[in-house]
Amino acid sequence: MNKRNLIILALAVSGIFSVRIMAVKPNSLFSDNGVFQRGVEVPVWGTGDTDEKVSLEFNGQKLETTVKDGKWMLKLKPMKENSTPQNLVITGKNTVTVKNILVGEVWLCSGQSNMAFPLRAVKALGNYPKIKEVLRDAQNYTLIRQFRVPLIKNTDIPAKVDDAKGKWLVCDSMTSRDFSAVAYFMAVDLFKRLNVPIGIVNSSYGGTAIENWISKETLETLPTEKVAIMSRFDKEMTDFPKKMADYQNNLSSLQDKFKTDSTLAVLQKKELPRKPSVPMSPSERGGPTGLWNTMIYPLIPYAFKGVAWYQGEANASRGIQYRALLPALIQNWRTEWKNETMPFVIVQIPGWKNHFPELKEAQFLTTQKVPNTALAVTYDCDDTLDVHPCNKQPVGERMALAARGIAYGEKIEYSGPVYQSMKVNGNRIILTFTHTGSGLVAKNGALKDFTIGGSDKKFVPANAEIVGNTVVVSAESVTNPAAVRAGWRLCPQMNLYNKEGLPASPFRTDVK
Repeated sequence: MNKRNLIILALAVSGIFSVRIMAVKPNSLFSDNGVFQRGVEVPVWGTGDTDEKVSLEFNGQKLETTVKDGKWMLKLKPMKENSTPQNLVITGKNTVTVKNILVGEVWLCSGQSNMAFPLRAVKALGNYPKIKEVLRDAQNYTLIRQFRVPLIKNTDIPAKVDDAKGKWLVCDSMTSRDFSAVAYFMAVDLFKRLNVPIGIVNSSYGGTAIENWISKETLETLPTEKVAIMSRFDKEMTDFPKKMADYQNNLSSLQDKFKTDSTLAVLQKKELPRKPSVPMSPSERGGPTGLWNTMIYPLIPYAFKGVAWYQGEANASRGIQYRALLPALIQNWRTEWKNETMPFVIVQIPGWKNHFPELKEAQFLTTQKVPNTALAVTYDCDDTLDVHPCNKQPVGERMALAARGIAYGEKIEYSGPVYQSMKVNGNRIILTFTHTGSGLVAKNGALKDFTIGGSDKKFVPANAEIVGNTVVVSAESVTNPAAVRAGWRLCPQMNLYNKEGLPASPFRTDVK
């Protein structure tokens, strides 16, 4: 080849590589097997080459737009439920066909490990079906799908990302094993009631505090909480290198102690100790605002019916602070989704040796103050020996019941008795409740786990009796009662229910 031809070839090659062709690409939320929310506008978005023309076809609708700054978005008009799979066709300089899309109900399910807890790990109690039966039955629910937001380990608070890079899975006996257990049982119950496809977007991460899921802008509106949270985080980051060094230097003795303590626990039939594990960096799970940036922000503005929130264990020693943080998270998410009435089902954390009552109270108070929220009480669903109770079906069913009440407007009793007010009558205190349903009942014997105290705040075990739709509380040693507390301890043993079978949340009348 002569010199002239070599020059021509070089120019041609350089020309090829200088041409930038960006294929139109939808966000990973719009991938095969997904579910769209019925009855509302459905935003669909992605990336492309600036000024590229993009068209979208779905369910008889055809929309067009132009890519701006590398991004595009189109909004499908509200649609009715549809169980027949359809294709979503997106065309720019290329064509993307997204297959097997349904239209029904979609819930964002978020929180920490009890939300992430997989279906395969369920250990049913009582009359609930065993896990083999549950997994076998899962093949009947192919109209239920889960989108799992992947977990990412971090070394610092991560920046915002535009795409969570997850994928949808159709429910069957194999895929359901990795579904969120409580979200799965919630979805199954809703499917049976509504008879429409159900989508679960599972954005949960074990061991995470609520501040990890709140935006930086929202945390800025809580200066007192922000200072405390960031000081705590900064100290944990400073202390981490020494913590890691201590673990490495003492690993042998830690393992020996674990073996001895495990043997003793088995003999005494006590809770097994935790196996020594490598210390985790405080930033690994995102740190304050980090999971908002990587696991919630990229989901906006996907169309959801509501949110199921199961978190609080990591904040269990900071219940008073949680009173501000949980309402702030709800408002944060509602504002970003431009839906001020977005339903929130809040799962109250279970009883456990480190779950202080103030945290449960913060969850309870939030549902009393923030509209369109509901509480699913869970302390009676399992024993109190594990921070991860394994009997998840009743939890998911109570989540669905709460959703049916606040999101779907069913005229049902969806909550256990809710403390409303108190009245002192001599040496007794009379408690009134809402959500009494068909009436108050004491499950398995007389009412228990009530205490009563005077103005000195010295509480003693009390006699509690149901009278109509009230509870009358007294104790011989307290002649001038001022306050009552119920289930006010680490592992509540309350047995106050309504006749619909739903338990009352722990509470105190002297809340400040």
